[in-house]
Parts: sequence; structure tokens; C-alpha cells
Amino acid sequence: MNIEVIQNPEKALIDYLDQKIADFNWAHWEVSERKPLAVQITNDLGEVIAGAAGRTFGDWLLINTLWVADELRGQNIGSQILKAIESAAIQRGCTKCLLDTLNFQAMPFYEKHGYKTQWVQEKYPKTGCKYFMVKNFQDKCV
Repeated sequence: MNIEVIQNPEKALIDYLDQKIADFNWAHWEVSERKPLAVQITNDLGEVIAGAAGRTFGDWLLINTLWVADELRGQNIGSQILKAIESAAIQRGCTKCLLDTLNFQAMPFYEKHGYKTQWVQEKYPKTGCKYFMVKNFQDKCV
């Protein structure tokens, strides 16, 4: 057996390890299905100018990304995207949503939409904070 620290590992190694832990988790987890979900807004040229992506599994929607182009911010676009992805998740049977946001991102935006901070990772990555937020869809109208 040889233990080796690799300072700049190949993507293939990282992908292999990610797949191995995913295989292990799925073999032991109570939920056997995970489905990707996304919302996009495109301009007249077909370019994506805003959107959100995540996945649903069990009772949960996990939002990984919600992005709006700078020129569209402040026009209620983010709220429309959030409502759309939440509604799609509810149609899939989800009752809750989990997401994380950084201190310079969108915590007040999510709070306005009924999300509550469950945990804060302080000093992330050095002086900032990462907020893990949850919303129970049954608590507020979507």
C-alpha cells in the first residue's frame, strides 16, 4: 500500500473518488432517486441571462446555483426564477429546500422569500461567512 499526497491531482482522479463516494452513499441511502432541475431565462439570441440549477431527492430541493446577469438585477427576475424552481420541486413532491449563500451574495433575498438560516460557517474561506438556509414549503406560500 502506498499513500501519496498529490498537490495537483488530475480531474480523472477527483471524478473517480467522487463517483466512489456517490456509489457508496446511494447503496446506503433511503432515497434511490435524485433528479436534476433547472430554470433558465434566455435573450433573443438564445443566450442564458439568468437561471437556477439544483436537484430534487426525497422531500428536498437542493439549490446549487441561482444567477441573474448584472443588467437584470433589481427587476424581480431572481424572485421569478426562485418561485419557478420551487414550484417545479413541489410538483415533484418536495416539501423543503436547502441552499447555501455567501455573506456577499443573497442572504437578505432568500430571507425575503421565507428561507431561514440553519447554520453559519464563520471565517469562510478566511474572513467571510457561508449561510446554510432552509425553507419549508408548507410554512409559506410559494
